[in-house]
Amino acid sequence: MSKVKEAWFRRSVRFRIATMATAATLIILLALAWFSGRGIGGLLINSADRELQPILDAAIADVAAGRIPHPDTPYVQVRVLDTAGTPKDNLPDPGLKEWALRDLKGAEPVLQYSDDPPTRWIGTVVTAPDGQQRLVVAGAGLAGYQQAQHVGLNWLLLAGVLGAAATGIATWFAVRSSLRPVERMRVAASRLPAGQRLPLPDSHDELRSLAESMNSLLDRRDEATERLRRFTGDAAHELRSPVASIRVQAEVAVANPDPVLSQEVLADIVHESVRLSTLVDGLLTLARSDAGEVPAAEPVDLVAAAEAAISRCTTETPRVTLQAPTGSAWVLAAPAEVDLVLDNLLRNAVLYARAHVTVGVLPAGGAIRLVVDDDGPGVAPEHREKVFDRFYRVQDDRARQTGGSGLGLALVAELVRRRGGTVLVTESPDGGARFQVRWKSL
Repeated sequence: MSKVKEAWFRRSVRFRIATMATAATLIILLALAWFSGRGIGGLLINSADRELQPILDAAIADVAAGRIPHPDTPYVQVRVLDTAGTPKDNLPDPGLKEWALRDLKGAEPVLQYSDDPPTRWIGTVVTAPDGQQRLVVAGAGLAGYQQAQHVGLNWLLLAGVLGAAATGIATWFAVRSSLRPVERMRVAASRLPAGQRLPLPDSHDELRSLAESMNSLLDRRDEATERLRRFTGDAAHELRSPVASIRVQAEVAVANPDPVLSQEVLADIVHESVRLSTLVDGLLTLARSDAGEVPAAEPVDLVAAAEAAISRCTTETPRVTLQAPTGSAWVLAAPAEVDLVLDNLLRNAVLYARAHVTVGVLPAGGAIRLVVDDDGPGVAPEHREKVFDRFYRVQDDRARQTGGSGLGLALVAELVRRRGGTVLVTESPDGGARFQVRWKSL
């Protein structure tokens, strides 16, 4: 079955649509032909009944008046029988079967197939003037009855097959004509130079919608390609600096085997290694997020997480304080994500603050706000949208006076946004920067 399905889907769309349309039409037309062919006999019988009924009515009137009926139609038999089926009109036995007599006495028409041709009989019981019960019947042979059914059915089946074939051919050419603009669009898309887009058709139909969707896809592709190019270049540049520093320090230690100097060199190597490890960890986290690897969310107490993050921050200057409601403030996220967001925001605030950093946890309707204020130089309005971009720095130097990699705030924004939250930077009441994170609360 899987091989048949695989072979089916290897066929073109035109072939599959035409085949399905032909098969559906063939089934419908053959079913109609069958039922119509079976109905031909019914039409002949109904026609005979309509012709026999006036003749039977006249015969009933004659018998009720004591007369022998004499029909004017030569091919119609009108017979007068007793209730046992014995002729009372001095004519030969009509050959009615017992079941036929029983139905006729109940005024039910019968079709006696044993006759050649099959005979249609209708009749009823009438009381003669002498009080005797008489069965008056009228019958006519249905010449060509079986032949009409057989031939009619064959012609209808043939017409069904031809109709299905015509439908398949028409569908083939119709689909071919309909898909021709799509094929032209495909060829044009495969030959598009970088930066160019497909021309939009004048008609406002599905083809225009397809062209617009493809242009939108090309926009996203170019944007992703450019973003990947910048990210790759920046990552290579960022990684080159600590690697080169570690190499230089190691070469100095090898060239100058002085224990005191070696200790200083090793300390520098450890510092650069930590910076390199942090950078690689940040790149891996962003790469996993870009690939859609999101850990399962669970309730996290933001107050407890903030207290733990402050305890991990060993600095004494500036001073870090927490302002939070009594009790807990639960958000839906991964604990590691919350810790990473708090650590990066605190590290950034401590790095630029002069004397004081405030961490606030504030319930806000159906959300929880995390606010980190510092009294440093702040972030100018023209930089506030860009500080969450990867490798972006307000002061675009590569000297690394601050030791940052430009990934901390990008990680914060990515981790918060993928949980449906928001992050922004404004001016703090203390004169520095205020970073606000909003998570959904439980």
